[in-house]
Amino acid sequence: MIRVLFVCHGNICRSPMAEFICKKKVRERGLTDRVYTESAATSYEEIGNPVYPPARKKLTEKGITDFGQKRARHMERSDYEQFDYLIGMDNWNIRNMMRILGSDPDDKVYMMMEFAGKSEEVDDPWYTGDFEGVYRQLDEALDGLLDRIEGAKSIF
Repeated sequence: MIRVLFVCHGNICRSPMAEFICKKKVRERGLTDRVYTESAATSYEEIGNPVYPPARKKLTEKGITDFGQKRARHMERSDYEQFDYLIGMDNWNIRNMMRILGSDPDDKVYMMMEFAGKSEEVDDPWYTGDFEGVYRQLDEALDGLLDRIEGAKSIF
């Protein structure tokens, strides 16, 4: 089982959007027995809060509704051993992830848009209000991530 942790600042917008878009794509590709996803925050300020209402609205518009029980949680050092991919949304997330983790000896930490072949950050819709743009960025990057995982199919 490949385990993926999506990480952003508060775990109420970008990372839960990535988690639930990925879950939908995993189901569509028939990978539910191979890919597990979660999401987490690098900060403590939103811990316990549900997915942010505009993010919920955007997911629902796209036919994704299984996020109802999701509550923000903090990323912990122990997540490094539990997950194969730890994916941050922007450079600030990566810096904070490394502060929490201490190091990345197994090269598990990635920037989300790397999977789309881009060096850009996933915009933070908390500030921009552009949930559609973030959805498009995540959709593209998640296709790349799952293509990568499927390409590694023979080693599992």
